[in-house]
Amino acid sequence: EVVVVDRDDVEHLLPDVGGGAEAGIWLFGKVLVEGGGEVQEAIDMAAFVAGQGRSAMGQVVPSELRDKMAYTTRIPVGVVGMITPWNFPMAIPSWKCFPALLAGNGIVIKPSELAPVCGEAFVDVLAESGVPDGLIQVVHGAGDVGAALTTHPGIGAVSFTGSVPTGRKVAAAAMETGPRVVSLELGGKNAMIVLDDADLELATDGALFGAFGTSGQRCTSTSRVLVQRGVAAELVERVATRAAELTLGDPTDPTVDVGPIITRQSAERIAGMLDHAVGEGASVAGDSGICEVEGCDGGAFFHPTVLTGVRPEHRLAREEAFGPLLSVIEVDSDDEAVDVVNQVEYGLSAAVYTQDVNRALRAVDGIDTGICYVNAPTIGAEIPLPFGGTKHTGNGFREAGARGIEQFSQVKSVYIDYSGRLQRAQIDTE
Repeated sequence: EVVVVDRDDVEHLLPDVGGGAEAGIWLFGKVLVEGGGEVQEAIDMAAFVAGQGRSAMGQVVPSELRDKMAYTTRIPVGVVGMITPWNFPMAIPSWKCFPALLAGNGIVIKPSELAPVCGEAFVDVLAESGVPDGLIQVVHGAGDVGAALTTHPGIGAVSFTGSVPTGRKVAAAAMETGPRVVSLELGGKNAMIVLDDADLELATDGALFGAFGTSGQRCTSTSRVLVQRGVAAELVERVATRAAELTLGDPTDPTVDVGPIITRQSAERIAGMLDHAVGEGASVAGDSGICEVEGCDGGAFFHPTVLTGVRPEHRLAREEAFGPLLSVIEVDSDDEAVDVVNQVEYGLSAAVYTQDVNRALRAVDGIDTGICYVNAPTIGAEIPLPFGGTKHTGNGFREAGARGIEQFSQVKSVYIDYSGRLQRAQIDTE
C-alpha cells in the first residue's frame, strides 16, 4: 500500500509551533523565523510529492520491431535506511521520506542524536495522517546505530546527509552485506562572486543571510565571497558594519538574528579555524570568536565574523567551517573568480552578483556546482528543482524535484510483443 501524505495532512504543523518550529529552537538554536520556514518546507515538500504521484514516472519508447511496445516503470527498493542531520531535522526527513513513500518503500530513519525530537515529531505527524503502522520506524542513537542500520541485509537503499568523513564510512559499510543503492549528500564550501557592476546593497544582504543565517550551520552557507578589487573595500565595509548590528541571543525572541552554535565543542572547532586563518595572514573586520550573551548562560554563541586577506590556498578558504566565518577573497577578473570557486573539493552551491546577464550566464556555465544562483544567496533552494552537488559533495543522486524519487526506486524495462510470432531484436531487421 502506497500512501502519499497530502498538504492538508501536515498543514497543522505550522500553527503548532511547539511541535515544529520551537522544537528546532530548543534543540539546536535555530531562530524562530527560520524554524517556521523549515516547517513550511516540509509542508511544501508534501504538496509537491503528492502532485508527483500523478506524474509520469516512466518512459515509453518506439520498439525496434513492429507490433511491439517498450516502456519503463519504477519499482520500490524495499526498505530505505535514512540518516539525517541535526541542522534541518524537519526539512531533510521530508525530502527523503515523502519520495520514498511515493515509490512504495518502507522506511527506517535515524535522526541525529543532537536533534532527535523533530524527527520523531515528523514521523508522528505522518502516522496521524494515515501512514500505516510500521511503515516508518524511528531509531535513535549515535554512530553505532547508524552502522547497524546501513549494514542490515534487509535494507535496500541507504540515504545519508552529513559530513564527508562519515559519508565515506556509511558508503563503505553499506556495501559490506551486498549491493544496494547508497545516496550521499555531504559537505560544501560555497562561494558568492561579487562582480564590479553588482548592486552592493543587494550583495550585502545576500552575504549576511547566506553566511550568518542559521549561524552559518547550513551545508549551503556562504563561506567565501570572491569580490573584484575595485569594489572590495566598499563591500567589506558594508558587510562588516551590518554583521556587527546582528543581534545574538535567545532564539525564541523574534528580534534575535543569530542563535547559538549546536555545541560548545563545535564552537571551539570554529574558533580554532579562525585562529589558524589569522595565523596564515587573514585579518578580522569587526568582532569575532566565541562570546557570552546576557541571559543565555551556557549557550555556545559565536560572533558573525568577516575576514579579509584570505588567500585561495588558505585552509579557511578550502575546508568547511560550518559556522559564521565569512572569508573575503579579492580577485581581478570574472574568470579568476570562477577559477577560485572551483578550486575546492566540494561543489554544492554558488552565487553570482552582477547586473550584466552575459557575465552572469558565463559564470554560471563555468562554475562546477550542483546549484547556482544569480543575484541571490547560496542558500534558498526550492522544492521543484533537484538539490545536490558535484565532486566530494555527493555521489550523483539528487533530493527534491522530480528526480527525488530516483534514489528510492529501481527502473524496470518492459517489452510487450503482440505480434503473435517470435520476433528477434537486432536479428529480424527487415
